[in-house]
This record gives sequence, structure tokens and C-alpha cells, in this order.
Amino acid sequence: MSPPPPHCSALLLRIAPLLLALLVVSSAGPAASRLTADYYAKSCPRFQQIVQDTVTGKQISTPTTAAATLRVFFHDCFASGCDGSILLSAAPLSPPPERDADINLSLPGDAFDLVVRAKTALELACPGTVSCSDILVVATRDLVTMLGGPYYDVFLGRRDTRISRASLVAGLLPRPNMTMSELLSLFAARGFSAQEMVALAGAHTVGFSHCKEFSSGIYGYSKSSSFDPTYNPRFAQGLQKACASYGQDPTLSVFNDVMTPNKFDNMYYQNLPKGLGLLASDRGLYGDPRTRPFVEMYARDQDRFFKDFARAMQKLSLYGVQTGRRGEIRRRCDAVN
Repeated sequence: MSPPPPHCSALLLRIAPLLLALLVVSSAGPAASRLTADYYAKSCPRFQQIVQDTVTGKQISTPTTAAATLRVFFHDCFASGCDGSILLSAAPLSPPPERDADINLSLPGDAFDLVVRAKTALELACPGTVSCSDILVVATRDLVTMLGGPYYDVFLGRRDTRISRASLVAGLLPRPNMTMSELLSLFAARGFSAQEMVALAGAHTVGFSHCKEFSSGIYGYSKSSSFDPTYNPRFAQGLQKACASYGQDPTLSVFNDVMTPNKFDNMYYQNLPKGLGLLASDRGLYGDPRTRPFVEMYARDQDRFFKDFARAMQKLSLYGVQTGRRGEIRRRCDAVN
């Protein structure tokens, strides 16, 4: 069989990512299938540009915004679906919202500020048109790309939920001290494979974690060692010094990727075999035979990591979405209409 003409090959290269994205949408359920890449083309034609401009300005002025937004996106989508529930603030006579759940109390304010800024600009350009959940998803993608990560298509048309309760979050989000079996089960319950879980964990190539989240692994670990032996010893000793006063200052934190903390790359995976994973769940990815092959693959091949991360992020962005009459377009992202 002769190869396709050069112009056909070029066309295939251009449309392949879109075809892949459409496949992800079609397998995500009936609500997600109502989303489209050009949802705001007529109702808010400057939507993408307004979000991108807001993202660029915020990230330049506050470089921690990208990692913060990635984390808020994950906590919104993974717990109960990409419906903007994490964005709602406490309201009088209402139960505490998701944002006030213990696991969400440390979510950085820069991500919420970014969404508010984008929503304000969009309300001026096209009032009552763009959902807060769509803003969060697109802003996350744009920030990943800004830091050197992959670009991926985002499908739009989500509605914002009217329900957000801290009590509903319990047990739905991964914690650093979970066993690998617990983490795999948590992701499997949402339709994510072990490989997809490892790809999503690559978001830890940027951002930081508070000392309290890994203190049990660096202080008084056992009778024979003050730190978890899966740590690189020099790294563990450095963490002990960096976090020495975390009891008095709970805001003390350390970069998740100590080598290239502000660049979206595959260094996170290269760190893990060297004992440079910050959280127990990070080091567990390399320690468990069910996930180690994917860590080793992504450490070798950044392009493969980018491809798999992009597809897993697309899939996560479609999880549990609300469309049509099931939700609303909030006028303010921190309050229901």
C-alpha cells in the first residue's frame, strides 16, 4: 500500500487531536455529549481571548496562579463533577459549601481571584452567557500551556450547579497518606485507569505542598529512622530544615518538583526513582508495580506524558458536567443566582 500524499498527511496531523477529543466527549456520557468546542462562537465570540488575557495578566503578576488553578480545577471536577461547586462561598442559613471542607481549606485564593476577574470581564462583554465552570476549565488549560505544558481542546457549555456542601466531599478526594490501592480504587470509581491516574499526578510538576501534608514522613518516622526510607536521605534532611517551624507557621511549604518547580515538564517523574517525591502518594507511584511502569515511561518520554496528560485532563473536564436545565449561568461565581 502506497503512503498518503503529503497534503493528506498534513491534514491528518491537524485533525487528529480534534478527532481524539471528540472520541473522549462521545464516551463521557449524555450530558458531556452536548458540549461543543465552539459553544460561545456566536453568543460570546471574545470568550477565549478574554479568558486568555485575564490568565496572562494574573499569572505574570502572581506566578503561583497556575498551580493554584490546577488544584482548584481538580478539586472541583474530581469530587462531584466540573460544575463550579468549589467556587461557591458560604451563604447565610445554608450548610457549609465544598470550599469549607477540611481538605479544601488550603486551596489557594489566587485561583478563585482569577475566576472572579475573568467572570467580571465576561459579564461586561456578554452578560449572563458564560458559566463559571467553563471559565475554570479553560483557564486551567491556558495556564498549563503558559508554563510549557500541552495545549488541548476544551469542550464548552457546562452549567453551574446550585448545590455545594462540604459534607458531600468526604472520601471523594485523594489524600497524600492514602495507600496506592485506595488511590487506584478512588480513580477507578470515576472511570480512570491506573495510567490515567499517573498521568494526572504529573500536575505535581508545578506548585507546592504545605509541610503538614508530609511531616509524618520526615519527623519521628520510626525508632530506627527519623524519616521515611523511601526519601532520598539528603532530600529528607533538607525538608526537615525547611519545615522546622511548621508547627508555629502552618503556611510553610515546599515545591512539589524541587528541580524545575515553575516549568510544566516531566521532571516530576524523573525525580521519583531518585527518592525526590515530596508526598507519600508521589513516592508510592514508583514503589508500586501497578504504577511504576507508567512513571518510568513518562520519565523517559515527555511527549508521551504530554499526550496522555492532555487526554486525561479532557476526560476529567467532562466528568459529572451539568447542561441544559440542570444548572444555571451564575451572575457571580461565588454565589447562586
